[in-house]
Amino acid sequence: MNELFEKETIPKAYFTLALPVVLGMVASMIYNLADTFFIAQTQNTDLVAGVALCTPLFSFLLALGDIFGLGGSSLISRLLGQTEHEKSRRVSSFCFYWGIILGVITAILLIIFENPILHMLGANDSTYHFAASFYHIMALGAPIIIVSLVPSNLIRTEGFAKQSMIGTIIGTVVTIILDPILIFPMNMGAAGAALATVIGYSVTDIILIWATLKYCDVISVDFHKMSIDKKLITQVIIIGIPASITNLMQAFGTAIINRYLENYGAVQIAAMGIVLKIYMIIMLIMVGFAFGAQPLIGYNFGAKNFERFKKIIRFDLIVEIVYALVLAVILMIFSPQIVGLFLKDTEVITAGTHILRAFLCTTPFVGAILVFTTVFQSTGKALDAFIMSIARQGVIFYLVIVIASRIFGYYGVIWSQPTADLVTFLIGLFLYKETFKLTK
Repeated sequence: MNELFEKETIPKAYFTLALPVVLGMVASMIYNLADTFFIAQTQNTDLVAGVALCTPLFSFLLALGDIFGLGGSSLISRLLGQTEHEKSRRVSSFCFYWGIILGVITAILLIIFENPILHMLGANDSTYHFAASFYHIMALGAPIIIVSLVPSNLIRTEGFAKQSMIGTIIGTVVTIILDPILIFPMNMGAAGAALATVIGYSVTDIILIWATLKYCDVISVDFHKMSIDKKLITQVIIIGIPASITNLMQAFGTAIINRYLENYGAVQIAAMGIVLKIYMIIMLIMVGFAFGAQPLIGYNFGAKNFERFKKIIRFDLIVEIVYALVLAVILMIFSPQIVGLFLKDTEVITAGTHILRAFLCTTPFVGAILVFTTVFQSTGKALDAFIMSIARQGVIFYLVIVIASRIFGYYGVIWSQPTADLVTFLIGLFLYKETFKLTK
């Protein structure tokens, strides 16, 4: 572990940790597309809508898992840099078992408040039955889904990114195989899609726990070591909650922009839906690189190796910005053709092309935002991490879209996200310079 984190060349250490995370993100993207495809093959609009209404629930469960997964990995990375191995063992056990406890509590609350939650998500007389079928299984599987985020993040702090990736990918493959079997021959419909997801995550959990026991010297799932002091608990939570909020803000941003586009018709909403799917592909890979570098950043910060720490951040910024810039140029050139792959409607292609090109303008800034955010998380800078978590698709975005839509109408709505990206980048750059100006 020390060899990889302290002595290996930065490019090799970076890609050793980041590429498996990127591949795991790609696997998740393939699952999302496959899941949407299989559900759509039912040709039942109400079923498709019912499952779509529960998408925020799935995002919510993943966000809860991030509290202990990302909060724990941030703290453990720094502790490992300080050679505090016993504390690391205890923090990892605490995160694992409290992830389970949080999952059980969440499942109970979801089951008790099913009816109001489904109506809040938008279920009506036509879609309620299908949404409830999906919801039941996902609610019962909440502990399985939430806890999967814990070992997948924690074992990467010891350099076992490949093992984390394998667990994620095998679980994803199992889900993709089971999806059509449970939906069609087993005639389970929406419940089949949910059950395939829960079984896939169960497989992932089993593999990740096995990998923890087999490979890890420090990361532990020992029940007897789950007790830690309040100071360590606070350090997990104050980073874990902003990391969780970051994911929730994505759903918030999508909901807000769709609400503002309602005034301009179905064509614009359809175009935005297509653009967001294309943009998701770019973002997942960027997120993979950013989160893949977290253990390396946290370890060297904890070890007070600030020269290597800053070199890693510079390299991280170069990778993110260059990747974003190259991909943005290519997608800008071929925007009409790419949007046309999803829908052949001329109006949708025209609208989608404009939206996609607008979003791509600030993609390199988004890459830098991800670096700043993960650096603040990795180094335990709770306030900075919180500000970044609520900015880009939360507070800044909402303020911009309210003002821009009134002044510029439709174009103000479209250019709100790019504007928010630029403002958030400037905030992140300022916070980074102020926070780390004394590190030498």
